[in-house]
Amino acid sequence: MATLRHSFCTGSYIVLVEIVLIILARSCVLGRFVVEKSGISVLSPYDLRSKHDGAIANFGVPNYGGSMIGSLIYPQKGSNGCNPFDSENTFKSTSPRPTVLLVDRGECYFALKVWNGQRAGAAAVLVADSIDEPLITMDSPEESSGNDEYIEKIGIPSALIQRSFGNSLKTAVRKGEEVVVKLDWSESMPHPDERVEYELWTNSNDECGIRCDEQMDFVKSFKGHAQILDKGGYTLFTPHYITWYCPEAFILSSQCKSQCINRGRYCAPDPEQDFGSGYQGKDVVFENLRQLCVHRVANESNRSWVWWDYVTDFHIRCSMKQRRYSKECAQDVINSLDLPIEKIKKCMGDPDADMENPVLKMEQTLQVGHGSRGDVTILPTLVINDVQYRGKLERTAVLKAVCAGFKETTEPRICLSADIETNECLARNGGCWQDAKSNITACKDTFRGRVCKCPIVNGVQYNGDGYAYCEAVGMGRCAINSGGCWSETRNGKTFSACSESDLTGCHCPSGFRGDGNKCQDIDECKEGFACQCSSCICNNTWGGYDCHCRGDKLYITDHDACIERNVSTLGRFVALLLLAAVVGACFAGYIFYKYRFRTYMDSEIMAIMSQYMPLDNPMNNNIQPAHPRHEVESMRPLPQI
Repeated sequence: MATLRHSFCTGSYIVLVEIVLIILARSCVLGRFVVEKSGISVLSPYDLRSKHDGAIANFGVPNYGGSMIGSLIYPQKGSNGCNPFDSENTFKSTSPRPTVLLVDRGECYFALKVWNGQRAGAAAVLVADSIDEPLITMDSPEESSGNDEYIEKIGIPSALIQRSFGNSLKTAVRKGEEVVVKLDWSESMPHPDERVEYELWTNSNDECGIRCDEQMDFVKSFKGHAQILDKGGYTLFTPHYITWYCPEAFILSSQCKSQCINRGRYCAPDPEQDFGSGYQGKDVVFENLRQLCVHRVANESNRSWVWWDYVTDFHIRCSMKQRRYSKECAQDVINSLDLPIEKIKKCMGDPDADMENPVLKMEQTLQVGHGSRGDVTILPTLVINDVQYRGKLERTAVLKAVCAGFKETTEPRICLSADIETNECLARNGGCWQDAKSNITACKDTFRGRVCKCPIVNGVQYNGDGYAYCEAVGMGRCAINSGGCWSETRNGKTFSACSESDLTGCHCPSGFRGDGNKCQDIDECKEGFACQCSSCICNNTWGGYDCHCRGDKLYITDHDACIERNVSTLGRFVALLLLAAVVGACFAGYIFYKYRFRTYMDSEIMAIMSQYMPLDNPMNNNIQPAHPRHEVESMRPLPQI
């Protein structure tokens, strides 16, 4: 039962030792673990030609639907593979055939042997058993910080072979013979018809360490493939969830009450392994039930693939780590995916009722193996065509395993190419946030399915959860739908709660009141903000106000006051008289200026002319010129030049 202990949660609850022992004892009686096998054939030397079984490891990447032919190497030193080999290229083949490394069982974890072989260049690893026994499944070790570093990095296939087969291979290698083997997974996955049926046994708990992280990473990455296969009718997918029960003697204990629903019938471990705080096991059971009902209700409307959207969205939006794992958060996700919430509630029933829940009762029944399939004792577990998938949950590896379940030449196109587009955003915008006014959406299609992520539009970044809201931030945000803030236009006037100078959010402009997402006009007149003078009359307008005065008075805005607009007849006569006096003074000044200017100009002209020509004066006719020579000279014509 080490696998059961490791797979669900490491550690144990001291207060529940007796309960766990009772459950495990019952599991040991009824439990049946099936070892999934692949074929291993020896092609040379000729005298060793034979076919054997190998137990497929529960880590690495088995080549479902394919095969590999390689040359076998058995190291002379470090044959147990527990220590790193001398060089990373020690077993890297120089021939067309890859290298298959053979190591001995014992002294360290199976996964560590395979990891050391991969690092040394091996394309596959066979582990020879050290005792004569039926084949067992090589599982990864219990979680620890040291093991986490390499388990997820193992990308080659491996298998455990029986002791006698391993000894014959080692003997041939020691003789110097070239041993060529074929690892064949082509018949490891049955294909009874043209449709593949597969199940994923999982859990809604995201606080159980590396196993929870592994299964959620797989769900998110495989979602696109699963939905295309399901929509095309190529596959039939069903999710399942493991639950325990509380023995009758412990039903009324505080531990069972905190971990179980329906009076101890369906239980899950406390996520934090702490009964005094945080989430409880019954929270996990209830969400498991909700996810089962999401699939059932969606399947009724031929939208069974919506389960993948719900699970991934719930993990992102309602994570335990963010303390948002709640019924209210789950209902928000359901609404965003346009699922009928009342039908889901009816399917879930009453968790406090002292009666069987038909949905969870069926899960407990299906958990027990039937036919060729063994009991489900590992989380997560993938079952394809009634065969438990072995290997790590990795997108391309699982897709190949699912495709191996189709009959040859009947596989869909997706099995031939991983480059797909889901186009989930075309239906209801994928359940993501959308601004219908500007046609901006957080939905984006990828080959893994749609994601809800706030976009960048014309250089403006939107921030938010991508599901319920996105809002523009930074410079330029107001140019795109007013940055998500309130904005309205009336009678040609536009007001907005978005401001480029204030990047902290949405704030209603002057004249409005609200939270920025919704603003209402302030009635300044009614609230007494304006037009306070006794003669003032106030009229409220959208975004402002107008003030005017009673009668013929004039309103002065700066002083919030009214003044008289009309004056008396005497005042008007005095004003006109003063105006006439001013005009008359100006005209008289102008006449006096013209007279003085003209007199001055006449005297100047006479002075200039007297210097160049004699004046006709009778008194000067008998007087000879004082300088006759100078006068004559001055009257001579100017010389020609």
